[in-house]
Amino acid sequence: MNELICNSKNETKSRWKYLLTASAMALLGYTGQAAAQSDEPQVWIELGGQLTRLDVGQETYSPDIMNARPSMFAPSTSYEKLPHQSVDETGKFTLRPQGSDWVFSAGVRYGRSVRKVDANQQTFPDPVYATLVSGTVESPFFYRGPLAGKFASTQINSSQTHMVLDFQAGKDVGLGLFGGSSQIDFGVRFAQFNNKTNITLASDPDWHRRYKYFSPFWLSLFPKLADVKPWGGEGYHNHYGNLQSHRSFRGIGPSLSWNGSSPFVGNSEDGQLIFDYGANAAVLFGRQRAQVSHHETENYHPITMGYGQKGQHVDTKVTGTSHTRSRSVIVPNVGGFAGMTYRIHQFKISAGYRADFFFNAMDGGNDARKSEKIGNYGPFATISIGLGG
Repeated sequence: MNELICNSKNETKSRWKYLLTASAMALLGYTGQAAAQSDEPQVWIELGGQLTRLDVGQETYSPDIMNARPSMFAPSTSYEKLPHQSVDETGKFTLRPQGSDWVFSAGVRYGRSVRKVDANQQTFPDPVYATLVSGTVESPFFYRGPLAGKFASTQINSSQTHMVLDFQAGKDVGLGLFGGSSQIDFGVRFAQFNNKTNITLASDPDWHRRYKYFSPFWLSLFPKLADVKPWGGEGYHNHYGNLQSHRSFRGIGPSLSWNGSSPFVGNSEDGQLIFDYGANAAVLFGRQRAQVSHHETENYHPITMGYGQKGQHVDTKVTGTSHTRSRSVIVPNVGGFAGMTYRIHQFKISAGYRADFFFNAMDGGNDARKSEKIGNYGPFATISIGLGG
C-alpha cells in the first residue's frame, strides 16, 4: 500500500515537471518568434541642435540722470536687450524593451549665448578760426576747432545659459490623429536658467569748450578775437551709470507629453516619410533669484578761463543701491513641436519647429521683483540611430 502511494506521488511530480518544461519551451519559442518578427530597434540614440529664439523679459536700465541724454542720439534702452538667439545642443536616449509597448527615455537640451554692445554716438562740429583784420584783408589767426561735441555711449555685456532635462516613461496608446502611432509619456522635468548683465552708460549733454591758448591777455591785444565766444571754456556735465545683475531660476516637477507619428509615403525598408507632432506640459517647483546693483555719478565742471582748467573744482553727486531677492515659485510650462522625419532601416533624420514657454520663471526687475516669462522657440534638426531589434 505504501509503495502505491509513493508511485502515485512520483507520477504527479513528473507530470508537473513535464508541464513546466513544455510551458517554458513554448514561452521561449513565442518570444523568439516575436523577436524574429519585430524589426523595431530596442534603443534609439538621437543627437541634434536647435536655432533658438530667446524671449526673456527684463526691466531696462534708465536712471534719471540719463534723461538729459541728447535727444539727437538713440536712447540707451534700444540697446539693452539680452541675447536674441542661441544654438542649442540636444540629445536623447530611448529604450523600448523587446515585446513591450512601454518606452523609457532621457533627454537634454542645453544652450548658451553672449551679446556685446559698444555704441558710441557724438557730434562733429565744424572747425572755427579767429581772424585778424588788417585794412580790407582778413586772415585766419589761431586755429580753434573742432569744438568738443556732445556724446553718449552705451556698453553692454550680457550672457545667458539654459538647460532642460527630461526623464520619462511612455506607452503606445494606439492610432494618432492621422493614423500611425500615438504615445503618452509621463515623468520628471528639470529646468535651469541663468543670465548675467553688465550695463555702462555715459553721456555729456552739453557743449564744452576748453581753449588753453586764449586768455583775457590775448583779448586785450586783439579785441577782434572777442567776436568768437566764450573764451577759456564753459560749464558742462558728465553723466555715468552702471548696472550689474545676475538672475536665475531652477525648478523640477512632473511632466506629461503626447507624441504622434504618421507615415504617409514609403516604408522603413526602402525609405519612408513620417509626419511628427506633439505637445508637452509640466509644473515646475523651484526658486527664483536676483542680485541687482546699480550706481550713478553726475559730475559738473564749472566755467573756467584760460589755464584755469588745471585743478578745477568738480561738483560730484553719487547715488546707487543694491538688491538681493530669492523666492519660491511655481512655474507652469507648455510647449509643442511639429516636423518631418525621413527613415530608412535604422536611421532617421528629422527637421521641424519646437516651442517651449515657462511662465513667471525669472525675476526681471531692478529695484523691485517683476516676474517674467521665458520663451525658447525655433527650428531644429536631429539624427537618430537605432540599435538592436
